[in-house]
Amino acid sequence: MSSPDPASIPQKLALSNLQLQLLKLYAEGVSDHDLKAIRRMIARYFADKASADAQVVWMEKGYDAAQFLKENMRTPYKSAQK
Repeated sequence: MSSPDPASIPQKLALSNLQLQLLKLYAEGVSDHDLKAIRRMIARYFADKASADAQVVWMEKGYDAAQFLKENMRTPYKSAQK
């Protein structure tokens, strides 16, 4: 049997600081209940971060909710050509 082509072997990737921390946590063993709670916390963290980033853009561009409610934000459909 021949050995695999070195070009086909993925390069070794270093783990991120988050991955390392999660590996330490999982090595201790986590209940399904705790795992679900942790997943919710992580999701909430990234949702809050995205919301804060969007708020910065809104402030920079001078957007407000009332303006968006008044505008028709839909992309018009192109009429079908026959």
